[in-house]
Amino acid sequence: MRRAQVTRETAETRIEVELNLDGSGQSRLDTGIGFFDHMLDQIARHALVDLVVSARGDLHIDGHHTVEDVGITLGQALAAALGDKKGVRRYGHAYVPLDEALSRVVVDFSGRPGLVWNVPFTRASIGQFDVELAHEFFQGLVNHAQITLHIDNLRGENSHHQCETVFKAFARALRAAAEIDPRAAGAIPSTKGSL
Repeated sequence: MRRAQVTRETAETRIEVELNLDGSGQSRLDTGIGFFDHMLDQIARHALVDLVVSARGDLHIDGHHTVEDVGITLGQALAAALGDKKGVRRYGHAYVPLDEALSRVVVDFSGRPGLVWNVPFTRASIGQFDVELAHEFFQGLVNHAQITLHIDNLRGENSHHQCETVFKAFARALRAAAEIDPRAAGAIPSTKGSL
C-alpha cells in the first residue's frame, strides 16, 4: 500500500498528514485557513488521493508558517508513500482551465528538488490568504518530496481562479506521475537504476 503518515512539530506549528496515493479523493482538512483547505481539497479530489491534514500554527502572526509547514510535511508524506518509485510513470503534466484562467503543471519524480514558478497573480490576496503563500507551499513540498515541478499560470484575471487552476493542475499531474505503469513491470523509471 502506498500510504504514509507524518507528523512535524516545531515551535511555530504542529502538522499531521496522512496520505494514500491509491485513494478515491477523500479528504479531512483543518489548517485554520479556509481558502488553503479549499486548495488542499482540490489536490485530494483531482489526484484521487486520500488526504488528511491537521495543522495548528501561529495564525495570530499570519499564515506563512502553517502553509509552508503543511507543504513540507505533505512533501515528506509523498516521498514516503512513493518509496523507491518502482513501476510509477514518473512524469506527469496537466493543463487545467477555470473560466478565464489556465494553468500548466509538469512534474518529475526525479529525486532532485526543483521548482520553477511562473504565476503572476493579479491581486495580493484571496480573502485572507496571501497569494505568496502558494509559492511557499509548493517550495516546501518540492524540497521534501524531492521532485521537480514546473508551474505556469498561462492566463488569468481572477486570482482565485488562477490559484485554483494551479492546485488542480498539480493534482492531475501528480495523479499521472504516481500512476503505476503496467508496462514497467515494477522497474525504476531511470537509466541510473534509482531515483
